Amino acid sequence: MGLQANEVRAACRGLERNDGMLIALLNFFGLREQPFGVAPDPSFLYLSATHREALASLVYGIETGRGFLALIAKPGMGKTTLLFHLLERFRGSARTAFLFQTQCTSREFMQLLAGELGFETDGQDFVRMHDEFNRQLLKEAVAGKRFIVVIDEAQNLDDSVLETVRLLSDFETPRAKLLQIVLAGQPELGDKLASHGMAHFRQRVSIVAGLQTLSSQEIKNYVQHRLHVAGYAGQPLLTAEALAIMTDYTEGVPRNINNFCFNAMSLACALRQKTVDAVVAKEVIADLDISRHLSQPDRARTRKPASQKPRRAPTNGEPESVPPPAPATEKPANMTPAEAAAYMKQVIRSLRNS
Repeated sequence: MGLQANEVRAACRGLERNDGMLIALLNFFGLREQPFGVAPDPSFLYLSATHREALASLVYGIETGRGFLALIAKPGMGKTTLLFHLLERFRGSARTAFLFQTQCTSREFMQLLAGELGFETDGQDFVRMHDEFNRQLLKEAVAGKRFIVVIDEAQNLDDSVLETVRLLSDFETPRAKLLQIVLAGQPELGDKLASHGMAHFRQRVSIVAGLQTLSSQEIKNYVQHRLHVAGYAGQPLLTAEALAIMTDYTEGVPRNINNFCFNAMSLACALRQKTVDAVVAKEVIADLDISRHLSQPDRARTRKPASQKPRRAPTNGEPESVPPPAPATEKPANMTPAEAAAYMKQVIRSLRNS
């Protein structure tokens, strides 16, 4: 069976406890846990206007037994986090399954679904698996429970697998649908459902919800919300100028915000400063600039980060280089942000090799 949301969170916390650099970061900022992690932890879900509307639509669709629902948004918008939150909401009143391995055949899909639900399919043919699934649906219906299947990254489903999913929705009584299916995916899912060959499928999707990028005020609220959940009680993490820089860079995409804030906090920690200012913000953007790693180095060299400063001149025969990594309890003094970023990377390498 797949990991549930609380199991994912516990696993991530276990990894955090074994990461010396992360522990140092959490201690420096007074945090209980990582506020800008990559796991879809529903406790960190920030409900922007469109996230709140999408969640309400999905809840309504499930509670009224609409059968097929869809959630479509660009990558990094928090679809999976919202879906975990949705399943948590129905955990006590429904049998739930969450599928994200969508590049599969129809038989593999049914095996994955059976595994999520905890019944064996070894040696069973497709028809037997179908019949066993139907029995499970009826069992839950007799017990008065809903049956919810969430399929993430559904844009990757082959047309034949989508047909299998459509056939699953035919399980019903004269009074109600036995199965509620939520298809979640990127805009390509919308393209697929809108295609001419999918007309019979599209007619069954009664609710389509979407997610939009965060506004500038929502970005600020998003950062504050995640910090608060993680136990932060200090002054505003970002200065007004740094927040403006981040807002422009991340374009309101939650995943971009998480990446930026994690790197900004790491660099600020290396500099031993409690706030992220404009200098740190610009250095983070320079570090995240993928163009520096393209196969055409000349093009990358033409893009000079706005935050780049000339290195201080060497004195007393001192070599012009980034200071070597010091013990974890010490930090070379008078480092520029670029030197601090390099220092952090060296410390991480030394910890991994120790």
